[in-house]
Amino acid sequence: MNIEKILVVDDELIIRRTLEEYCHAARIKVKSCASVEDGLNALESPQGFDLMFLDIHLPDGDGLEILEELADMENPPLPVMITGQGSIESAVKCMQLGSYDYILKPFSTEQLNMLLQRASQYQRLVQVNRELVSDTANSSTHIVGDSPALNTLKDMIHRVARTDATVLIAGETGTGKELIAQSIHQNSLRRDKPFIKVNCAAVSETLIESEFFGHEKGAFTGATNNRIGRFELADGGTLLLDEISEVSLALQAKLLRVLQENELERVGGTKTIKVDVRILATTNRNLQQTVDEGKFREDLYYRLNVFPVISPALREREGDVQSLAKHFLEKFARKHGTQATDFTQRAYKQLCQYRWPGNVRELQNVVERSVILAADQVKIDASTLPLELQLGSDATSDLLDDSQGNIAKQSVTESAESPSNQSSDTAHTTLESAERQLILETLRATKGNRTKAAERMEISIRTLFNKLNAYKNKGYSEFEPYYTN
Repeated sequence: MNIEKILVVDDELIIRRTLEEYCHAARIKVKSCASVEDGLNALESPQGFDLMFLDIHLPDGDGLEILEELADMENPPLPVMITGQGSIESAVKCMQLGSYDYILKPFSTEQLNMLLQRASQYQRLVQVNRELVSDTANSSTHIVGDSPALNTLKDMIHRVARTDATVLIAGETGTGKELIAQSIHQNSLRRDKPFIKVNCAAVSETLIESEFFGHEKGAFTGATNNRIGRFELADGGTLLLDEISEVSLALQAKLLRVLQENELERVGGTKTIKVDVRILATTNRNLQQTVDEGKFREDLYYRLNVFPVISPALREREGDVQSLAKHFLEKFARKHGTQATDFTQRAYKQLCQYRWPGNVRELQNVVERSVILAADQVKIDASTLPLELQLGSDATSDLLDDSQGNIAKQSVTESAESPSNQSSDTAHTTLESAERQLILETLRATKGNRTKAAERMEISIRTLFNKLNAYKNKGYSEFEPYYTN
């Protein structure tokens, strides 16, 4: 992040002129004041400042008064105290009040160059830290499993990680594409630099350009401060574009330019900013098909698809379900303070027989639910598993939904006397019917509000949209009022 606007508060004309000339030569906007009053007024202006040179001794008061005021500001400039009568006591007091640095008059151009370079690095680290703090709990890059499909994936990660190649990670929802991206970064030469993520599907169309490139204060309604975007935050490191297929065609053109030229302008800005970023992207769609449909730029696709990596579905990872289940059990037993140490063999059998349409994410959720339901059990039995898993071997189970009475109860079979007489196809069809009924009842209960319906059923809105699109293709007329556009 570059220092772009500086405020100078000093009563000596020669100091103000020296700093003004320095800023003009460095193409930095600067405003000068000679008193405490003028300095406080300048801080209230809507333009804002990145850094402030503040004299300690001023005609109408003490510069420390302004320093104390900065503590109550939402986005204060970085303060640097300047004085011609320095002492250890005053330096200590300035630092205690939040001064970034303390320099003595007269100062040289070399001192100013070094100070601004350090200040730029400091402010960028602060911004990066704000972005990363919410991700610290999910920073593990350990990929669990030893199946042939996963070992092939690990080998691909090892080969590409130490290069600077752009990687496109494709795979079904819930297969761990973000974990693969984290692993690539952690094994790369950029591992000590930022790893920044942006979920292209989670940011609204009106804000995603600002999310990518940042914006200048006043660029649009609500832009009350300057903001640096994810590309600038990731400078020197890695940027993950999660669900890249959700980016609009208009923004794809701007994104392509950044990838080609390694430079950008913030929204509402005119200054060209150079960036050095490695790009990783994920998608759960067939991007080549999206290109053929005219919904994704072909040139951007080829720019991203330098090194394609496929994240295998859990059903393709033979033998990994049991090791993953044990891994998640240990994790959630610690989290929820339970005594569980393992699953019973019958529970493992049902876990391994299930097809896992939601992949690893679904398995993780199932295991956490079982750990909670198991209470004081040391070995978690099959009764804690969801009914769709139990149907794999117990086809005579009834299907029930929540305790409020929205019952989707139906017999799995009228004629079979035992599970062995029930075909897996019939069980699957019956389960699908129960699922449709549950979704329909929930949509009716929420008066067609799909977001609330998804929350009530504890599934993602994307999963609900996919279900509704599938019902539309199959011609289920009862869902017509709720189909997605």
